[in-house]
Amino acid sequence: MTTTYAVLSEGLEKTYGEVHALRGLDLAVPEGAVCGLLGPNGAGKTTAVRILTTLTTPTGGRALVAGHDVTREPAAVRRAIGVTGQYASVDGDLTGRENLRLFARLAGLRGSAGRARADELLERFALDEAADRVASGWSGGMRRRLDLAAGLITHPRVLFLDEPTTGLDPSARERIWTAVRELADEGTTVLLTTQYLEEADRLADDIVVVDRGRAVANGAPAELKARIGSYAEVTVAEPAALAGAAVVLDQLTGGRPALDEDRLTVGVTVLDTGLTLPRIIRELDTAAVPVTDASLRPPTLDEVFLRLTRTPVTQKENAA
Repeated sequence: MTTTYAVLSEGLEKTYGEVHALRGLDLAVPEGAVCGLLGPNGAGKTTAVRILTTLTTPTGGRALVAGHDVTREPAAVRRAIGVTGQYASVDGDLTGRENLRLFARLAGLRGSAGRARADELLERFALDEAADRVASGWSGGMRRRLDLAAGLITHPRVLFLDEPTTGLDPSARERIWTAVRELADEGTTVLLTTQYLEEADRLADDIVVVDRGRAVANGAPAELKARIGSYAEVTVAEPAALAGAAVVLDQLTGGRPALDEDRLTVGVTVLDTGLTLPRIIRELDTAAVPVTDASLRPPTLDEVFLRLTRTPVTQKENAA
C-alpha cells in the first residue's frame, strides 16, 4: 500500500547571510502520525517549522504540507494547518469562550457555526466550566489547552506543536499528551517539537533527530534505541575482580568495557539483542568473578539524543 505523506520535504535549505540554518533537511511524515522533531538548540527545528507553516521561505529544496507546496501555494497550506506556538497566544483580557469565538471569526467561521465550534472545543478540553472567566485568571495548563483548542478551530489536517508543555506541571502535561494522542487517533497529523525527551517517547510514532540543519537519524523510538544498544553493568565484590569482569563482558559483547574503580563497576554497550542478563551472570560465575549486582537495561531516549547529537553547535549555527 502506498504511503501518503502529510509533510514532505526534500533537501530543504535556509541561510541567513553566512548562517546555514538548514543544510538539506529531509522529512517524510505519514498522514495521521505523530512525528517528534528533536535536536539541540540551534539545530534548525524552529526554522524548519517556520518554513512548513509558510512563515518564511526556503533558500533551496522543496516542501509539501497536506499536498501543497509551501512556496507556490502558501494560502492552501495555511487553510490545511493549525499551529500552536511555544507561548500561549490567547488574550488574557477575554474569556475562554470569547477567545475561541474570536479565533473562529478570524478563520472564517461566523455566526452559529463559530459559536458551536468554540463550545465543542471548550467541552472537549474540559474547559467549559471556566469558559466565561477571563483567561488571565486561568492556570498555565488551562491556557495551554485553550491555545491547543484555538489551533483546532478549522479541523486542520496537520497540526504543528512547538514545545506544547513547556513549564507545565506533570498533571497538566498529561492532559495535553492525552489530547494529542486522541487527535492522532482521529487522523490528524501532528508535527511536534519538544525539549522533553519523555514527551517524544510517549507521543511520537516516529522521531526525526536534527543536528546542524540535517536529519541525522529517524525512526520509531524503539528503533532509535536499538541502534545504540542496551547497557550492561556489573558490580564486583572486590577491586581485583574488575579485570576479570571486563574480560567476560568483552568476550560477550565485543565492546570496550568501562571500569569504575570507585564504584567497583564494569559497564559496556550491548548491540546483540539476543544477549540476556542470565547469560551474562552465568558467564561471570563460570569465570569465578564475584559479583554483587548486575543489570542489563535499554537506553533512554535522552541517551539516544546525546549520542546522535554529540557534535557541538557553533555560535553562528546557534543563532538560527
